[in-house]
Order: sequence, then C-alpha cells, then structure tokens
Amino acid sequence: MLEIADNGRTWLLSGPASSYAVHLTEDDELLHLHWGPRIALADAEALAVRPLPDYRPFEAPLDGYEEYPVEGGPRFVRPALSVRTDERRGTEWRFERYEAEGDHLRLGFRDGGLAITLHYRMRHDVVERWVTLDNEGPALELLRADSAAWTLPGREEWRLSQLHGRWAAESRLTASLLTYGEKIIGSRRGHTGHQHLPWVALDTDATEERGEVYGCALGWSGSWRIAVAQLPDARVQITGGAGYDDSGLLRLEPGESYTSPVFAGLWSDGGFGGASRAWHAYQRAYVIPDADRDRPVLYNSWEATEFDISEEQQGTLARRAAAIGVELFVVDDGWFGRRTSDRAGLGDWTVNRDRFPNGLKPLADYVHALGMQFGIWVEPEMVNPDSDLYRAHPDWVQFQPGRKRTELRNQLVLNLAREDVQEYLWEQLDALLSSAPIDYVKWDFNRCFTDAGWPGEAYPQRLWVDHVRALYALLDRLRAAHPHVALESCSGGGGRIDLGIMSRTDQVWTSDNTDPLDRLAIQEGFSQIHPARVMAAWVTDSPNTQLNGRVSSLRFRFVSAMAGVLGVGGDLTRWTEEELTEAGEWVGLYKEIRPLVQHGDLYRLRPPRGGLSAVQYVRGDEAVVLAWLQAQSHGEPVPSLRLRGLDPAASYECRETGEIHRGAVLLHHGLRTGLRGDLDATVFRLRRI
Repeated sequence: MLEIADNGRTWLLSGPASSYAVHLTEDDELLHLHWGPRIALADAEALAVRPLPDYRPFEAPLDGYEEYPVEGGPRFVRPALSVRTDERRGTEWRFERYEAEGDHLRLGFRDGGLAITLHYRMRHDVVERWVTLDNEGPALELLRADSAAWTLPGREEWRLSQLHGRWAAESRLTASLLTYGEKIIGSRRGHTGHQHLPWVALDTDATEERGEVYGCALGWSGSWRIAVAQLPDARVQITGGAGYDDSGLLRLEPGESYTSPVFAGLWSDGGFGGASRAWHAYQRAYVIPDADRDRPVLYNSWEATEFDISEEQQGTLARRAAAIGVELFVVDDGWFGRRTSDRAGLGDWTVNRDRFPNGLKPLADYVHALGMQFGIWVEPEMVNPDSDLYRAHPDWVQFQPGRKRTELRNQLVLNLAREDVQEYLWEQLDALLSSAPIDYVKWDFNRCFTDAGWPGEAYPQRLWVDHVRALYALLDRLRAAHPHVALESCSGGGGRIDLGIMSRTDQVWTSDNTDPLDRLAIQEGFSQIHPARVMAAWVTDSPNTQLNGRVSSLRFRFVSAMAGVLGVGGDLTRWTEEELTEAGEWVGLYKEIRPLVQHGDLYRLRPPRGGLSAVQYVRGDEAVVLAWLQAQSHGEPVPSLRLRGLDPAASYECRETGEIHRGAVLLHHGLRTGLRGDLDATVFRLRRI
C-alpha cells in the first residue's frame, strides 16, 4: 500500500507488517524517515517535522540521513551515484515530480540533461528499489549508479551477517560485530561469484525466531558490490549495485538510458527465521517463474560417465533412473561437437554423431517412453580455442589487444555484449531446442572474466554490464519461444545465484559439492535468503570420490538432499539391487513431502554445527521434519527437537510411528528422534488431526 501526504512531499509504503517512508524537504533534500514496523501516515508526517541533529563541525549535516546520496556538494559518505561529463563530475539535482501507479512510486529529479528516477515498490514486506537514468543532454560517463542506499535506525552494536565461501564450499553463514568504517563484499569476476552471495543482514540481538533483522539482496548476475558503512556518528548505511568498483559502468550517449538492477530490502521482527520465510514467500510470489509448480526429481549422468558417453549407455542409466521413480533424466557434458574432454568443443552446439548417430531425438523419445522428461547441459557463454567457432571467429571472445588471451579451464569467454554473438547463440540454442523434445536445460558458466577487453569498441568497459543484459535477453527470448523448457542456473555450482538470474530460471545448482554432510552447512546458508523450491541437491556415490572420500549411508545422503529439489547423480549401474530398492523408497517418500519442502514455510530447528541438526517445513495442517546426527560422543543422549509453526492447542499424528502428539508438547518439549551414532538421519511426517 502506498500513501502520500497532502503536501505531496512525504511518501509511505506499507506491507502486512512493515513500512518504509521518505520525505522531501523544502530545499529538495530527500531524507529517509522510517524502515521498520508498520506505521500510519500521520506517524511518517510527525517524523518529517522532527529536526535533524545539530550540525557537526567537519561533517556534512545530511550524511547518514539522505535517501540516495549523490556525489557532489557537502557530502562525505559513499555516493550511490557518480557521473562524469567532459566538463564536470558529480550531481547537483533538483526535484521535478513524483508519480504513483498502484504500489509503484517514482521520484523524479534532474541535473541538466540527466533525468534521475528513484523507484520504490512494496511486495509483501519486501521493498524493491532501483534507479533509472535517462540522458537527454550531452554524452556522459556513468561511473557508479547503485540501485539504492538503505539507512538503518539508530542502534548500538550492529551485527553483520553475510554468506561467504569458495568453489565447493559456497553460502557459508558468518556473523561479526560491525565496526566503524566500511565492510565491502562483492564480485569483480563478471558473475555473481562463489565467494559471496549478494545479501547482507543486520541485527543487534536477534535469534533464529525473535528480534529485529534488516536484510538486503541484490538482483544482479554480473560483477557487483555491497558496502555496509558505520558512519562517524554510528549511523549505518548500505549501498549496493552493479559493478565492483567506480571505474565506469556505461557511457550514456544522448537519448540513452540505464536501469539498475533491483536492490531489495526486508525488515522482520521474527528473527532470522522470520526474515528467511518472508524472503522465501516473496520469491515464490514475485521472482521465481512458475513457482507454484513442483520441481521434478531428476537424474544427472555427469558423475556416472563424465565425458565418456554414448546413446546406449545413457539409455541404460535412464532405465535404472526410471525404475527408482526419477521424473527428469539429464544428459550432462559431452554430447556435442568434439567434446571428449574439457579441451575442445565448447561453442559448437551440434550433436556429436559418433555418440548419437541420429541426434538427440531418439534418446529423448526413449526417455519420454520411460515416463520421464528429458534434459541436457550447455555452457553457451564459453568457447574452447579448439572449436570450430573459435577458429571461425577468434575476435568474438573477450581479450585485450597485445595481451595474452588467458585460458582458464581450457576455455575463453565469449563477448556476449556483441550483437553477432547474441544472434549466433540464439540461432544455435533455438535450433537445438527445436531438434528434439527437450524439457530442461542446465545452463552452466565455468569461467570468470579475466581479459575483459573489447577491441574496436569506443567504451569497452560496457561489456561488464552488457554481457549480463544480453544474457537476460537471451534467456527471456528462449523462454518465450520454448515455454515448456525449464532452465537451471549453474556456475561451477553456486557461482551465479542471485535474484536476477532466479527471475529467469526454475532452479539453481547450489554447489558442485554433493557430500551430504558438507551440504548441510551450504544449505543452511542458502536458506537464509532463497527457498528450497529452487535449491537443487543430489544424491551421489559413496565414498564421495569427487571431493573428500567420505563414506555415508544412502539414508543420510537422501535425507540431506531431500531438503531441496531432490536429484540423483550417482552411477546407478554400480548400485546394488538393495540400494536401488531403497533409493526408490526414498524417492517415493520425497514425492509425498515435496509440496511441503518446495512450497512450505521453513524453520531451521538446529544449525549444522556438529551433533544434531534439523529443519522443518510447515504447510497447512502438515509438517515434515528432516533431522541429521553428525556424530554422537561418549554415548551422550541426543536432544529432542523443539518444533515450530504448529498449533499448540491441536494434536498431530506422526505417520512414521503412529504416535499422537500435542502441539504444545512438541513446541515446548520437543520430538525425540531416535538417532544414534555417526551420520544418521531420519524423516518425520506430522499431520494435524
């Protein structure tokens, strides 16, 4: 809901539980008023007339209070907007207008020929913010254009939570006391990156289920930066947007414009769990395509075959996958060009006829006849030097003239900002998806930007932004032409996970690390911001030969992977009949609990810090608990699990034991798991009676 004061200078956006307010002074200074629990318009107007603190020598009076600080004038905070022309640098803007359309508020400012529009929209309790810049004057260089600056209320001892990591260890949650100065996270790699998810949360004393939490998440799949600053007077501001540094985003010629990605913010008084559930509900309602549809159980052939694939071999795996209840069979790398290793073939998106003599259609038809959907793997933004594409168009890659073209993973990055590259990829992928009944595409991105040059382009820096724009446009075009095809975002695992890519794909590959114990910590961090509905998780072989050699039971592997979108990636031709039978039972159980896992409210009951950990999903009258025991020391008793989200006055039947439990007892005294030993796991289904 959007409310506007009678004087047209105070604006209040409100969701079910929270409000956000800004005010324009008589001097056209846009001030932040409120972000927190829901208030009335009269409250916002009362805040608008409260005077700012007394002026402080050697400080700027508006620093820490402005809604969107620009570069120029009496300001010393990090600017959200930095513009340079041939004559000057900085912005001296004036207010022009506001426009309100439903829940969408637009505040328009102008500096000469540059029109600056700040956008606001409240969805549930998430505030979406972004900026549009329209150049109606001479050419200018856009050095920095953050999507938003978030201002927090005065509190003592803010704590900053973030998700850090690396390849195969993504989304690790960490928290630390915020100190004076700036904390900067981001990516300068051309994609979101394994090192940080573009999300931060701040609190002072919140727990999992109680206390105020402020969170911000950026929807951009290229290089990015979020800066959290504790200013000299202890106020805190958060800025964030596309691009890692201030070396330049774009050059805007007369008539050109730039629209920043969305930087979304959320306030919750339900602790970190309440904040997560609000983020999840927002994404299921407004971000994820077709979020109300269940994601199928998939099988992926990579870990079973790697590059040594054939139509007959894939058919054998497909029969075994269908027998255990798999719903989507995916052929991974190695089906195209001369792709017998990672040294050749990328860029040549035509079927390898030695491996698939009649193309992919016979295998796809066979998979469909087995009752499954059919999917394939692609990596369109990359090229091997040993490929027909590179030999024909060596100028299509990113490179710096006179410098060595750095190869990582034996591949180079195509300059997707080029229109001819965009058109080539569209033609190749459209033809591929039209050549066979393909239902699913795993879209990979396995190499960071290094030599990001564009010879012959007047402003080569723009490729960092235009690559992502072109990626989005290509995905949108493919989805429009092939609406039945689902897409998964992958980047060596979790290297491209953000609200931007998530708005165009159906699920994401969380990590290349499929070890079930390692995955618990990765999945805990992922769940801080993103829902289980998009979190792909596989059951693979034991010992885990890909990473650490850990031995774990099929039970532990399945219960770990059932916390998201279940997949299987082991070599089914080596599984025993007993293992295949057990796997079929777990797949059947997952299908029963899938509506709760993929669409329900998540409660993190105990974090994976050693010992017992557990999550719970609640939807309507049903709940499911997934619990894991990492290790049991000295025969110590395993604690009961205090459940959440239940009606204390109701009774619940456990389908596993047949026992009837009172809701109040489960909430306050807990559920006994019966777990013991090392790497044990279990599932409990509860139904209100």
